[in-house]
Amino acid sequence: MKTLATSLLGAVALLSALWAPSGFAQEAEAPIQLLLQEHAELIERSSRRTIGPAIDALAASGLPEAQIVLERWQAREMWQNEETGLFVYAEEIDRDTLRIFDFATGAEIGEVADDDYDQLKPNGGIRAMIGAALVQFQLADPDPETRSTALAAIERDPEASHLSALRAVIEAGPDPEFADKRARLERLLTIRFGETDAERIEAIEHFAGDLGVDVRAALNPLVATRIEAAETLPEGEDIVGAVAVGGDALSDAAAYDLLVAADLAPPRIGRDDKRAALIANIDGGAVAGIEVASLSTEAARDMAYAALAAQGVVEPVATEAEVTEALATHVFYERYVGAPPAVAWAAAAALSDIETRVGLNQAVDLTLDGLSLASIYFLAAIGLAITFGVMGVINMAHGEFIMMGAYTGYVVQLLVPDYTLSILIAIPLAFAVTFGAGVAMERLVIRWLYHRPLETLLATFGISIALQQIAKNIFGTQARPLTAPAWLDGSLVVNDIVSISYIRIAIFVLALLFLALFLFVMNRTRLGLEVRAVTQNPRMAASMGINPDKINMLTFGFGSGIAGIAGVAIGLYAKVTSEMGQDYIVQSFMTVVVGGVGNIWGTLLGATMVGFLQKGIEWMNPSNTLAAQTYMILFVILFIQFRPRGIIALKGRAAEA
Repeated sequence: MKTLATSLLGAVALLSALWAPSGFAQEAEAPIQLLLQEHAELIERSSRRTIGPAIDALAASGLPEAQIVLERWQAREMWQNEETGLFVYAEEIDRDTLRIFDFATGAEIGEVADDDYDQLKPNGGIRAMIGAALVQFQLADPDPETRSTALAAIERDPEASHLSALRAVIEAGPDPEFADKRARLERLLTIRFGETDAERIEAIEHFAGDLGVDVRAALNPLVATRIEAAETLPEGEDIVGAVAVGGDALSDAAAYDLLVAADLAPPRIGRDDKRAALIANIDGGAVAGIEVASLSTEAARDMAYAALAAQGVVEPVATEAEVTEALATHVFYERYVGAPPAVAWAAAAALSDIETRVGLNQAVDLTLDGLSLASIYFLAAIGLAITFGVMGVINMAHGEFIMMGAYTGYVVQLLVPDYTLSILIAIPLAFAVTFGAGVAMERLVIRWLYHRPLETLLATFGISIALQQIAKNIFGTQARPLTAPAWLDGSLVVNDIVSISYIRIAIFVLALLFLALFLFVMNRTRLGLEVRAVTQNPRMAASMGINPDKINMLTFGFGSGIAGIAGVAIGLYAKVTSEMGQDYIVQSFMTVVVGGVGNIWGTLLGATMVGFLQKGIEWMNPSNTLAAQTYMILFVILFIQFRPRGIIALKGRAAEA
């Protein structure tokens, strides 16, 4: 009873509103309602094939209410009165009651029973068409987020209608926040949907040399081609050129299929099918009067099959000889089919220029990757260049000093949550920790094993395993984060091809700083003078009052300390685990050996060679980084066969070792 009473009251309220002078009459005479009534039949039918004119009429009407109609229609909130045919939008109060609103004014009309109204339920295809029509309203929306969403929708799924919408909002006035993006989208859509060849070519030329992926995505469909066959090469602007038969572009079989499709040659039959047809037509030991015993060659079988075809027993097909002759007497060529010839040629020229620039930029990007990897290897190897190059000590635990430095940075970040401050603290602390560990290792182990390389190698290898196990016991086996400061997040993007992360840039700068620091210490300090003296002639240095034993200790500690700082830098880029040092020990030794032991410039050149070599091999075989490292090791082995002392050979104790 309550529902019935509510319905009756709603009906009375509706009739009062509809029949009032400002109600139904005003609504029915509203321009938006007149437009809907004009296309009511298409809207009611709700077919994707026929609904286009109704949606286009709403979008192009210029009426401010058109956006509301399209939005409500897309959201399935538009209803139609069965008796009057008027359209409204509604909110469902319950299963039987609607609260309806006037499209023209947005005013509430009243609450009514839904029995007298039909809900318009557009399918996914129609909703997509409505969404495309709504773009023009969203592009002019005062909300920047809405405009951004509309531009993103156009980028994701552009349509021809979007071009006029973009041009309309561009002509309406400037939009500093999205001006460049709107203009770029308008040019891209002009390439695809421009009405004349001239404007499409102008848009293509606008992107001359542009390396954007979106530009190539717009141009590639325009240069689509189709291979065709003819007796002679036709003339025409849409002809790209002849295609050689038997190459990668066109196989013999595919070429003959084109001839058959163009009615330029009879079809052919496979050998098995031909053999089956001959067997099926054996009569008295012969096929079409030819003895079976004589059908031992392909030419004989072709003759027998041709005889059957002449008798009408089988369909006539081409023989192998006829296939060869047909391929030799016809030409095959490419024809532009993706766009009119003038547009296609303009797109091809633009793509050719872009490909050249892409190649150059890929070389630049590869160079940056090589420099980045070289700086990482240089940081990892600079400490080893001191301990191995200067002292002649094969320290297999060098990678573990890198690991200790990385874990030092991790512990500091646990105590100091400010990432920038924590890194500034971690760098000198990592040097102190690994310097102390290096001095302890030299005093306890290395000093007893000088000039005994095999024993040194075995001892340091054992220390390496012990340090790894200690790290596992303290920090566990899972990778620990060493987080870079926020100002190192992201990448320096030059274009869609060339980019380099800020962390790699920081590591590169740090490598240069360490190079400068090393040169200063070795050339401008007393310690450096004494180290060079001991390196060149330890006996003469001792006779001059220098303590070689002390210098060896400080040198080993200094090299270990630099490895710790390298660990902090590498930890920002790579995972921090107990095994992380093993990822760099082999490359570090290769860097020092290739560059020349005991020479910082040689280490720099060695890191550059190893880094560029690895990146070059990875570029040629990107799916297998392990193979790249294997080839790199083989190259280094061959290199030291011809230059055993490295790029820059050092004279003195290191050279004599």
